[in-house]
Amino acid sequence: MDVLSCTAMWGDEESNKREEGLVNAVSKVFFKAVDPPPQKLCGTDGGPPVTARRIKLRDGRYLAYAEFGVPKEKAKYKIVFSHGFTGSRNDCVKASQELIEELGVYMVGFDRPGYGESDPNPNRSVRTAALDIEELADILGLGPKFHLVGMSIGNHAVWGALKYIPERLAGVVLMAPVINYRWPGFPAELASSAYNKQQVGDQWALRVSYYAPAALHWWMEQSWLPTSTVIKGTTFLPNKLDDEIRRRGTADGSLEKKKALATQQGKYESFYREMKVMFGKWEFDPMDLTDPGCPVHMFQGDEDGLVPVELQRYIKDRLSWIKYHELPKTGHYLSFVPGLGDRVLKTLVGGFEDK
Repeated sequence: MDVLSCTAMWGDEESNKREEGLVNAVSKVFFKAVDPPPQKLCGTDGGPPVTARRIKLRDGRYLAYAEFGVPKEKAKYKIVFSHGFTGSRNDCVKASQELIEELGVYMVGFDRPGYGESDPNPNRSVRTAALDIEELADILGLGPKFHLVGMSIGNHAVWGALKYIPERLAGVVLMAPVINYRWPGFPAELASSAYNKQQVGDQWALRVSYYAPAALHWWMEQSWLPTSTVIKGTTFLPNKLDDEIRRRGTADGSLEKKKALATQQGKYESFYREMKVMFGKWEFDPMDLTDPGCPVHMFQGDEDGLVPVELQRYIKDRLSWIKYHELPKTGHYLSFVPGLGDRVLKTLVGGFEDK
């Protein structure tokens, strides 16, 4: 059998050791020790120009952001938005302007470290993602509590906020949150079954992220190795709207434009560091979290080709304080679902509850 096409079985110590041994064996055979590519920091010689508004964090890094909705000084509700994998500070909850004004909503999106015009953070973790959000809110003067919305892989920062700064949260929405198959709270058989439904390249991208993160940037750049179909844009998408969005974005160049903005400081500092955080070894298991004392909602499509709905259902069963909204005949790209942005805002700050 081709070692690169094998499936995963884990859950007990012996299975985990076999999988780790497999990754290490492949790495030793193929991996050549190479340094990460040189940084191309915004505003430096050879780097992209600075065009966005930015704040300076305590550790000296700059974080780029963009504001939406009503003026902050007049807002009744203030929302921080954590973008998806190919996203940027220009993303937010796509609600109607009429509703935004009616509810009095201010939103701020930001480039996570290494994305867009935010400086990279070589010490990125789930915890630092949460603390960046807290510092952004403090510098912008959003008050003692604010609302938080995450999209897709951007929800690692939301889980981090629920763990590390729950007292700052007035309400939370997780939209199609990407999961880590190795969170200990998942039953081994359930996680392994969902993991093995992925394409081989995605399985290997996650294996390397977890077991050999130092080799990830090298692995992902080798055309002859199985790598992430998400980055390639070739993942099978069972939902018709998702598939149409991707085909249209590929045809008109908008998808490539989004990727170019997200990765202008290099894929290593944006995509690959993000993968190591999301799919690496977490400091905590989200399924061990306790009620944060604020409303928490999760929106998940039942035809999501990137996040297995059966794992989200398990999470909501474990965390009874999450109000779960499963969307029928809906995929992963929730920002494009007609009317959903209005529903999310109404649910988060307007007191609307699904029946």
